[in-house]
Amino acid sequence: MTRTLPVLSDDQAAAYDTVSDALRRAGVDLDDSLLTPPRDGKETVLAVIGKAGSGKTLLLSQLHHALQEAGVDVVSGDYEGRKRKDRRTLAILAPTNKAASVLRSRGVPATTIHRILYTPVYDPEYERIAEWLAGNGDRPEIEGLTDTALDRAHAFYQQHASVPGSLAAAGLRGSDFITGWKRREEPLDIGFVDEASMLDDRQFDDLKEIFPALLLFGDPAQLAPVNQSGAMVFDKLPAPAKLTLSRIHRQEADNPILDLAHALADPALEFHDFERMVEEAAARDDRVVWGQRVEVDLMARSPVLVWRNATRIRLITAFRTVHDAPEDALLPGEPLICDGIELPLKHRKKRLDLEARGLIKGAQVIYLGEGRKPGFSRLHVVGAEDPQVSAASIVKIEKPDEEDPFIPFAARMGATFLHGAAVTIHKAQGSQWPVVQVFAPDLYAAARMGRTEAGVPLWKRLAYVAITRAQDRLIWVVRNRLARPHAALGIEDLRAVAKPAPLALEGEAQ
Repeated sequence: MTRTLPVLSDDQAAAYDTVSDALRRAGVDLDDSLLTPPRDGKETVLAVIGKAGSGKTLLLSQLHHALQEAGVDVVSGDYEGRKRKDRRTLAILAPTNKAASVLRSRGVPATTIHRILYTPVYDPEYERIAEWLAGNGDRPEIEGLTDTALDRAHAFYQQHASVPGSLAAAGLRGSDFITGWKRREEPLDIGFVDEASMLDDRQFDDLKEIFPALLLFGDPAQLAPVNQSGAMVFDKLPAPAKLTLSRIHRQEADNPILDLAHALADPALEFHDFERMVEEAAARDDRVVWGQRVEVDLMARSPVLVWRNATRIRLITAFRTVHDAPEDALLPGEPLICDGIELPLKHRKKRLDLEARGLIKGAQVIYLGEGRKPGFSRLHVVGAEDPQVSAASIVKIEKPDEEDPFIPFAARMGATFLHGAAVTIHKAQGSQWPVVQVFAPDLYAAARMGRTEAGVPLWKRLAYVAITRAQDRLIWVVRNRLARPHAALGIEDLRAVAKPAPLALEGEAQ
């Protein structure tokens, strides 16, 4: 069936042609669907930059489809088939699980940068199933797996192209078929990186080592990574390698949220003028709300976005208080943010297991309940392809005016978590939610301080990032008040997205 192509704007079409020329020099001809082996030593780095609504994701999607139709194989972090000399590959990456899931929801098979740095080691018996699913082998006969189970695996793969998901559909756990993880030793081919404004120099260098042809998609108006002095990795590229999209795509032309985001580019705009714009937008369009209080019901799945750490801690404390959460335990349904992995070097394999399954720094997680071992937690990793895991956990709940966090329970080592009912705008970068609450008093405080980043008032960068996290609705909260919850915390909403046979980590039985 012929795919209907959307109409590209002039700047999108120009960027598409420039990328096509670069890929042709790298041995991938999109016009004639001709592939030749990659050329050693030829490095290509390009960046497509533009503000929210300029069509970066549409262009990424179009290039992905064109590469697929030319015969390029899309690879992910879950399985890689046998290597062929004439094979050309594409990996589509994002810095966070949530950013990758946003792309997947739009039909783009994305995975995280971290996941592509490591490759799973499959049990040889089950690797035969993976090769068959990928079209590189005959249908196998596996002891203990019925024809019906293999049919379920095949049907799942046809729809989702995920080997772990397919094996889970056949009734297998991750520990059945993945024996470990190893650092990638050989380079890949073509890499697309979304949300490239979040990359730091080290990640950029790692990606250039892996991908001879690298295409970055980023928003120059967002916040630069911490310790990057306001600079983004694509700022260093020569002018011909930066392809700028400026036109707001017609599908987004009547979006009041994007209108507010782009109004921040006016250098004469002051904070009080901007707030009047928000109030006027709220009066004429229900996609923008002038909020008198923080809606606590939304905080369980969509954190309040703040600038100051003290505000974050205060809102988290209020959230737990109104839900009558005990100090010595978490309630199922409480949101968490992964703050990293605390494991000594000798436990490198355990670290890889945790990170490869989505528990990377900044990952959003929902607490499901205690695990079967002391110190373990059952968790739902938001945006991960296999979201339910069980892991040794260290949970830190910060308290106002207290230097040390309260730790309701902890394993001796494992994944560390902070509470996630409120997060800083910096940590929210790369994520999107249907409804977003922005705590405006914090942005007013930033405006009064007069701080700048890369020549732009900090409050404007903060406001831009916070506003563009909202997919459908923006709530601009103007008062330091919290509504009471209409329902108790729960996890029923997560059951619909849970995969069969969730993965167990570090040997815990489900």
